[in-house]
Amino acid sequence: QVQLVESGGGLVQPGGSLRLSCAATGTIVDIYVMGWYRQAPGKQRELVATITTDRSTKYADSVKGRFTISREYGKNTVDLQMNSLKIEDTAVYYCHAFMGHDYWGQGTQVTVSS
Repeated sequence: QVQLVESGGGLVQPGGSLRLSCAATGTIVDIYVMGWYRQAPGKQRELVATITTDRSTKYADSVKGRFTISREYGKNTVDLQMNSLKIEDTAVYYCHAFMGHDYWGQGTQVTVSS
């Protein structure tokens, strides 16, 4: 019924930039919060950034000042602009939305390597 479709992952050198995008499709009433999480090999999934309907944002300490989350409410999309990428940012990034319960995207790989 509701799907989150991600795009924009890839391979980038340290210090580079990537932009992730996520679009929610299907029967959508109101998405209170959308955001991005990531999971590196051997680690638990962790919050990267979230944004609510009143545009309140939250960032992991490790990405503050480097990543920016934005949202287009009419299109039910959320983007993550990632600058000054570090090797430790390498992970599978997942889009998340909360509409009564949690919805997750399929994940997109981000690899930061020289």
